Amino acid sequence: MQMKTELPVGKERSTSIARKKILYIQPGTSSFAGIERVVDTICTALSDKYAADFDIDVLYTSQHKNRPSDSQSYNTIDRIVRNRRELMLVLRSVFKGKDYDLIVVPQIEPTVICMIASIGIRRNFAMHLHGNPRLEPSHLKAKILFLLMRIYFIRRLSYVFGTSPKQLESFRAMFKSKVRQYWLPNPVRRFDALRNKPNEERGYVTFVNVGRFSVQKGQDILLRAFAELHKVRENVKLKVVGYGPGEAELRDQIKRLNLETVVSVEHYPDNPSPALAASDVYVSTSRWEGWSLAICEALRFGLPVVSTDCEFGPSDILVDRRLGLLVPVAGGEELVNAMIYYCDNLETELSHAEFRQSFIDSYDTERVVDVHADALRVASIGLPRVIA
Repeated sequence: MQMKTELPVGKERSTSIARKKILYIQPGTSSFAGIERVVDTICTALSDKYAADFDIDVLYTSQHKNRPSDSQSYNTIDRIVRNRRELMLVLRSVFKGKDYDLIVVPQIEPTVICMIASIGIRRNFAMHLHGNPRLEPSHLKAKILFLLMRIYFIRRLSYVFGTSPKQLESFRAMFKSKVRQYWLPNPVRRFDALRNKPNEERGYVTFVNVGRFSVQKGQDILLRAFAELHKVRENVKLKVVGYGPGEAELRDQIKRLNLETVVSVEHYPDNPSPALAASDVYVSTSRWEGWSLAICEALRFGLPVVSTDCEFGPSDILVDRRLGLLVPVAGGEELVNAMIYYCDNLETELSHAEFRQSFIDSYDTERVVDVHADALRVASIGLPRVIA
């Protein structure tokens, strides 16, 4: 497995004449969020900085809410499909349409589907992990696709990319994989907004959580802990920022816990900076992650972080006590105590804001794109494989 503990800085563009033809597959989801934004950011950066090296195509098979309307510097292929049959036909048509050196697919299930669609076509595939493979096969279709990956398709992969070193180690053990691996950190965008706490919140310690409203992100864990915190520290508020199918249940829990006056549910679909700029402490209570862009974006604002020590990501990011605190995934008393600590030591902790911002500079798009370019060069070397 290739991993870099320090990201390279300021690499020169290659003078190679032959441009590598790379195809990225966007998930067939409805929202333009984590994975979708990472693919868009990286492909834009690759097309801008490494235009002499790569010819980047990105395939969209669904209509994403909040997808940027600006024209992209990479080549966009829009093939909206209505069912699985159409998807397979579109994939096969696109794969045959250009002599791609490498096709990059996010997650295990879509990778298997893409490799089935490419049977008989000579192509190299790299699978890009973004989540926790141990927790994802939760329904029958996923179990079948995971089994197909394990017993057949994994040997036909050129590379496995991953968002964290521990995630890649877990994947290798779970699948008994000998496929070469490469750690590709997610890019962390910069924001123009500065810290700007509303006057009516100046006397409060404001906690914030950003993420999809779902079981994975654990907002229920956060609300239970915040209810306990509010019993012993009255000058606290909480912003829960995001979207998702769990919003109604989230609002019901806020009502049941009598937190309506101190907890707000807010929506910033494209940019969480208004909520981050107006807050003091970031809290992540995810049950699992692949990395955590939300934690990185909070550090970009200089916020200290309290996070559950879930697989994978938070422990890879919060490697210094000045960045934040890790607590058990279940939350409970240790989560409450960590939040109490920041209530009582906020001024001291805010003095580390510049350290946090400097630390997260390592994950700037301008630096991370160099690592992604190296991975594409390595993974696309060699004879394309025929999936038979």
